[in-house]
Amino acid sequence: MLDMELIRKDREAVATALAKRLDPAEVTRALDEIQRLDQERRALITEIDADRQRRKAEARAYAEAKRAGREPDVVAPEAGRKQLSELEFELNEVQSRLRTAMSELPNLPAEDVVAGGKEANRVVKTFGEPPVIEKVRDHVELSRMLGLVDHERGVKLGGSGFWMYTGMGARLEWALLNFLIDENVKAGYEFLLPPHLLLDTAGFAAGQFPKFYDDVYHLDSESAPRGQFLLPTSETAILGAYQDEILETPKLPLKRFAYTPCYRREAAGSHSDERGTVRGHQFNKVEIFQFTLPEQAEAALEEMVTHAESLVEKLGLHYQRSLLSAGDASAAMRKTLDIEVWMPSMDKYKEVSSVSWGGDYQARRAAIRYREPGGKQTRFVHTLNGSALATSRLFPAILEQNQQADGSVLIPKVLQDRLGTDRLTPR
Repeated sequence: MLDMELIRKDREAVATALAKRLDPAEVTRALDEIQRLDQERRALITEIDADRQRRKAEARAYAEAKRAGREPDVVAPEAGRKQLSELEFELNEVQSRLRTAMSELPNLPAEDVVAGGKEANRVVKTFGEPPVIEKVRDHVELSRMLGLVDHERGVKLGGSGFWMYTGMGARLEWALLNFLIDENVKAGYEFLLPPHLLLDTAGFAAGQFPKFYDDVYHLDSESAPRGQFLLPTSETAILGAYQDEILETPKLPLKRFAYTPCYRREAAGSHSDERGTVRGHQFNKVEIFQFTLPEQAEAALEEMVTHAESLVEKLGLHYQRSLLSAGDASAAMRKTLDIEVWMPSMDKYKEVSSVSWGGDYQARRAAIRYREPGGKQTRFVHTLNGSALATSRLFPAILEQNQQADGSVLIPKVLQDRLGTDRLTPR
């Protein structure tokens, strides 16, 4: 959520930044409505405060007259309460509408983030070279040849967009997860295993609700009267775990990571770019997260990107780093850098990690603050998150980039001890 004070003081700068993401006319309408509601709210607060002060003065005068044994010449304090309650009800309504309007605004993109959609994304780094493969097989064919993924039984169990790892495929997936967990622990992140069912408040805090409410799986209201949904990413859980807390300043940055399956309602396409495990309704991901002081945030972003890249490099995969445009990044983030692995069968790169800096946008929604030692005022922390990494795309990248002419696949060195082999061979 944006800072209301910033909108009051520098609306033009806010409008210019938001125009990187939204149509300028839409920005104008949204800010006009927000400022109108803000002015109405402030006027009601002034009127309520004045009425309360008047009533207090009348109550004192009434009490003094009674003690003095004379007839009070002011209205008894009980009078007028209906008018005050009406004003307070009106204030609550206005504040609710203002909060909703504010919650629908996206974050302000960082200065070096350009306007536009996917076409405006910019490659800023490349690691290694695409492998030279004489006859390219895609990961679906390789998985079948090697007995790694059972797509048909996955659909039988869960429907379209689901799969089931089998045999060495299940072991490869688990080896990847254990490798990522070990590396994130070494990097100083504390491991969490959060619930997969979260309250709606966590979705709001992360900036996913209300706009993307329909993108996740919700429990029905009878089963979950407080509102619960299956987490789409453990970013939502890590952030939500610290809602309404004041973090200890000396302990910042606070570094956490979690492994969870991720559940999303997005369509799993049949297009060659999305076949196999590239896109589905349930996939595994390890997520890193940092809560920082504002002045620590930009350094933390680079640190997290470098760490996520090191994981891909240790797996020996060719990849590129891209700076996303404002229109292609998450609405809750100021800046996002994607790490994209090469998929030979597609002749394209696919994202295995998005590392993002949210500024204080999520912290405002979640009321996560810090206090300077010895100080009384609190300020909002900055939040950063990144995949480290998403295995459903690492898995096919390993198969495709390491495939051999005979259909076998070489195992990355860092996984060989975990799997007990250096090569997967067709059955």
